[in-house]
Amino acid sequence: MLGQAPMKNSLLLLLMSVCFFGKSQSYSSNRISLVSFVNPQTTGGIGTDQRKYSGCWGWYQTSTNKEYAIVGSSTGTYFLDISNPGFPNQCDYVPGKSGCTWREIKSYQNYCYVVSDDASPNRFQIIDMQYLPDSVHVVHDGTTYFERGHTIWIDKDKMYIGSETKLGGSHESMTIYSLATPSNPAFLRSLKTDFPSISYAHDMYVNNDTVFASCGNQGLYIFKYNSVGNTFTQLGSYINYSSGSAYNHASALTADKKTLVFCDEVPNFLPIRIVDVQNLANIIPQSTVIPYPNSTPHNPYVIGSRWAIISCYEDGLNIYDITNPASPVFAGFFDTHPQGGFSASSYNGYRGNWGAYPFFPSGLILAVDMQNGVFLLDASQTFNQPIGFTENAAMETNFQIYPSPACGHINIMSAKNVDATVKISNVLGEIVLTDDLTIFGKQKINVAQLPNGAYIVNLKTKNGSLTKKIIINNN
Repeated sequence: MLGQAPMKNSLLLLLMSVCFFGKSQSYSSNRISLVSFVNPQTTGGIGTDQRKYSGCWGWYQTSTNKEYAIVGSSTGTYFLDISNPGFPNQCDYVPGKSGCTWREIKSYQNYCYVVSDDASPNRFQIIDMQYLPDSVHVVHDGTTYFERGHTIWIDKDKMYIGSETKLGGSHESMTIYSLATPSNPAFLRSLKTDFPSISYAHDMYVNNDTVFASCGNQGLYIFKYNSVGNTFTQLGSYINYSSGSAYNHASALTADKKTLVFCDEVPNFLPIRIVDVQNLANIIPQSTVIPYPNSTPHNPYVIGSRWAIISCYEDGLNIYDITNPASPVFAGFFDTHPQGGFSASSYNGYRGNWGAYPFFPSGLILAVDMQNGVFLLDASQTFNQPIGFTENAAMETNFQIYPSPACGHINIMSAKNVDATVKISNVLGEIVLTDDLTIFGKQKINVAQLPNGAYIVNLKTKNGSLTKKIIINNN
């Protein structure tokens, strides 16, 4: 079902969609609504696949009670005031290396730290955000600390850089810096000093100095940074978990520290993995999840100990209830990339939803699509569901019925081969269309003969039924 923005914002959203796509664009979704959409980069640095955006982050300014979306683009970093979420306002922009595929961002206090791993020449940036919403001030833009970093994580007052490259080309698998003086990081330690066998840390999730390091083809390793002695020690590992090659890409930990969710990214179509990490010396697999048969999960995020939010490239943003890690439930989705992926019945590679930020005090979710732009999403319909909603949620998320408004036809999509009966009723309860279908992928139903108005679509399978309200506008 099409995520609906508030009425007062619908014209703005339509105009922004028209500017980018050349026509109004529909986004299939379930339990996640579109609040607003912007596409700030209109020229320069656009890749051959129309890639314009990469990593993102969020920042809450306590002194003004404002929220900001920080978006990495192929030319620099955008700072957007989203305190009025229906009308995001660009406050400032900091240029960086142009033509970048990678840009990642984290914050500490009022400082923003931006790394990029694109080819030399490049640079590391530190940006002071205290003057927002007026402007930001760049306090470092150079190679003094390092030139390139693939990813960045900040835990308390320590900054971790994954795959750091110095000016001149020397490479570190992972480094750590003190942010005791936030505008002037102080180098502490290189992982390579203690563990030279780890050649590459693609990303890391760090909690209280415990580092879950995604080491690419080497797998997942867990290290502890010891402030006393300034050393790393190993606490555990999780390797050789895939029957084929798997590139351990990124992970996220539940608040109770019992469960880790991670994505492998390469090759395509690998599952999301959920493991028990209560005993780091004996990590136990819990479950694997495949959003759609050809989805490529990229970056995971976890809210509390219940919700896993996964950026899945061309299949957009997906939310899972992992209350029971051994049996996760697909709880909601928003497809930021309708031109590819399951909704389009075709996959074009590593495009679509790069990342998200689901930690704003307001509950908004920031999602960035590499080609399409910046989405602000409302997932309250998902997050407000009580534990135990799993049966209905399974039906609602195994099938998609869209668009609404519909013109000429509606689409019903299923990730599995399913026999179903579809009945469409008008507002008086009269059945105006019925059909028996075998659905796999996208199935079109012709509604061109129906008068304009509101209708109820009922989809029934042997496993349950699903009812959706749609609007038909055949003008």
